Amino acid sequence: MATELVRALLDSHGAHARKLRRVLTLLGDDWHTLADLVRLPAVPRRTVQDLLKALDVDVESDGDRVRIAPGQVARYAEFTAEPEPVDPLLSRHGERLDEWLGAVRADIASVPPPLTALDHVQATAETVLKRALWLDSRYDLAGRTLLCLGDHDLTSLAVCAVNPDVSVVVVDVDDRLLAHLDERSGGRVRTFHADFRFGLPPTLLESADLVFSDPPYTQEGVALFAGRAVECLADLGRGRVLLAYGFSDRTPALGLKVQQELLRLGLVFEAVLPAFHRFDGAQAIGSAADLYVCRPTSRRPVAAGRTAIYTHGPQSVEAEGPGAKALQSLVDLAPRPESSPPPKPRAPGWADPIGRGAASLAVDLSGDPGPWLLRTLLACSPGRMAALVPNNHPDVSSAVGQEELTSLVDTRFALRFMRSTPDGKHCVVVADQVLAGTLDPGGLVVREVLMRSHGKLGNVWREALTTVLRITKREARDLIGEHDDLEHRLIDLPRHRIAALLPLIRASAG
Repeated sequence: MATELVRALLDSHGAHARKLRRVLTLLGDDWHTLADLVRLPAVPRRTVQDLLKALDVDVESDGDRVRIAPGQVARYAEFTAEPEPVDPLLSRHGERLDEWLGAVRADIASVPPPLTALDHVQATAETVLKRALWLDSRYDLAGRTLLCLGDHDLTSLAVCAVNPDVSVVVVDVDDRLLAHLDERSGGRVRTFHADFRFGLPPTLLESADLVFSDPPYTQEGVALFAGRAVECLADLGRGRVLLAYGFSDRTPALGLKVQQELLRLGLVFEAVLPAFHRFDGAQAIGSAADLYVCRPTSRRPVAAGRTAIYTHGPQSVEAEGPGAKALQSLVDLAPRPESSPPPKPRAPGWADPIGRGAASLAVDLSGDPGPWLLRTLLACSPGRMAALVPNNHPDVSSAVGQEELTSLVDTRFALRFMRSTPDGKHCVVVADQVLAGTLDPGGLVVREVLMRSHGKLGNVWREALTTVLRITKREARDLIGEHDDLEHRLIDLPRHRIAALLPLIRASAG
């Protein structure tokens, strides 16, 4: 009998069977997709599938929806449980709740598509708003700085809507997202680019009161993001690191490894709020994650670790490298003086200028999720470089992409795109320096700024003008005028702001 199989399954979960009972309630009430049955009660997909298997012929389907056959619902009444109660954070705000939820849904509707290679899984609008309301009810946010390490869920915009008096900063590897945030917030959210594996913009170090992050759910990913979060806290005694992290109740050992990493970083768990976050996806962990409220006890440095921190794609913890043949092809194609030895392929990273003193560079960017190539060109000290990138890289896979990348660096490098080289998975991009004598004054100023992308933009721009135009520093400052990004490094700015700045830099030379 199916009822006995269901009873046995519930008994096997002991005190934790209530979530399964809520699945049965949903199945008895109406049609639901498997995704709903996972997300609403926060039950792992495999556990829901076990329940459907136990129900056997008493379940009927309609496309991707399932339910208990109406004639059989009464047989399972003893196994059901009341639905999860409405969260008080969301229920106490009346009409404002509808206003805020509408704004969050509109923001999410236009967010750039998720990138599987970056483990993007969209949080529900209710979760995003719940984060903002919880932060506002828990902390005195007015006049404080909240830093979001990664923000594809757009938590930053929700926080700004709930409390306009908080300063919100987002740093992310996805340039598309940063452009979206600048547009949707009207500059209310300050945005910066970084890949946390290679460091943080210096202006963000020890700058925040609170840091929120929903990191990749690998041991390596959580440890990296949490470590960077601690680096960003201005005051270790008052600062807090807030993390979303979830693991399946079928694999608690994975959760143990992550928690051990957090403890190794010197983080104390002030609270762990179960199933606080809900997602449209991540069904293996019940489409849910806990909220970890962590207090740091020390500012431990984050060692440069593996670039493999994700669960999918070329940077996943199980991904293989490009192989010896691809790397040898990269070396063979790297332009260099004939008297110089072949360059050894170097790993990605641009925290500092790369290749100082070298005749040329060969850089393995085979795991590039999109932004590494531009940042590597900006960081390159030698005038010659070859980079190995995926053949489907957005900057090389189409004429439009190639033109957009070229337009950003054309005063510094002439680029050649060697598609499907050395194989169908890779492309080699060869960069040769552009001779200064071929450029007009505006181009020379841009070139000088690009070559010093790790310097403070205002200083670098001023010095480029004084060098090229032979004018005083005061005259150069007058030509530059006022710009929001003058105190930051060019290499830390989102790509769309770099693209907007370069014409202004060129025009400043007259």
